[in-house]
Amino acid sequence: MGPPFQTATSLAQPHLLAIEDLSAGEISLILDTADGHVDAIRARESRRSRLAGQTVINLFFENSTRTRTSFELAAKRLGAEVVNMDVAVSSIKKGETLIDTAMTLNAMHPDALVVRHPDSGSVKLLARKVAASVINGGDGSHEHPTQALLDALTIRRRKGRLDGLTVTICGDILHSRVARSNIHLLTIMGARVRAVAPPTLLPGALDRLGVEVFTDMTAGLAGADIVMMLRLQQERMQGSYVPSTREYFHFFGLTYEKLAAAKPDALILHPGPMNRGVEIDSAVADDISRSAILDQVELGVAVRMACLELLLNGRNISPGGPEQGPVEENR
Repeated sequence: MGPPFQTATSLAQPHLLAIEDLSAGEISLILDTADGHVDAIRARESRRSRLAGQTVINLFFENSTRTRTSFELAAKRLGAEVVNMDVAVSSIKKGETLIDTAMTLNAMHPDALVVRHPDSGSVKLLARKVAASVINGGDGSHEHPTQALLDALTIRRRKGRLDGLTVTICGDILHSRVARSNIHLLTIMGARVRAVAPPTLLPGALDRLGVEVFTDMTAGLAGADIVMMLRLQQERMQGSYVPSTREYFHFFGLTYEKLAAAKPDALILHPGPMNRGVEIDSAVADDISRSAILDQVELGVAVRMACLELLLNGRNISPGGPEQGPVEENR
């Protein structure tokens, strides 16, 4: 059971594009609101009146099952109408640009667009062109803000706080938008963040974000409260970043032997989908006394309900609407 349901009803900003745009107070407001939704979902309490009559479009340029489904469930549980736009058969496949698509959708007057795109920064560009609230469902290797928020809610409900905890993030940090959003969120909220990866999978200047960097997994896990594993994103790799998945698992896969370096009650997270035997041993992943991976999936719906509700309650579109300009300049 979380804290009492919050009475604040909106965010000041029109979009949710990145964790680094949020203050500690705004993050707490989203988490507190999500806590209320968790309890309501478990009690089967209906909240369908909250976004009744509003329209949410899920616009995914990359394949996704869990994130799109989670957003769809969240919007429907608040009473919104939901449209899932299938990019594979859309006009984009016929040569239409992202901005052309945005202007077309804008003319249909949706209230919110949930957007996933393979290019970093594309979601921010789109947000400048539409009147709807835009939620970043993951853009390139930049950010995945709702994943970080649901990770934070999972940690807070299991550990009671975020500040003062030591969180070790392990794996393919170079290609991970989840890692970037978590680093921003956890440092804003007062946690100590470590990054563990082979040198080839560590971005430059990571220490400037206040992160301790390790290339030895046992050293990076020492005394950790939270162990957050990342998927090895081979589809984003151009060239060879690791000698083999077998060797990667030997040095950077989470096993009980390596986990022994963390605190005895250390909690394990993974954003999914998991590559068992590559990033994490199946026995560890399925250990319900240590793994919160299924909690993350459950709480993700509540976090997305909170984001939609807080953004749409706070909508205040200027009379001039979104930024206008020649479509050609963005081709």
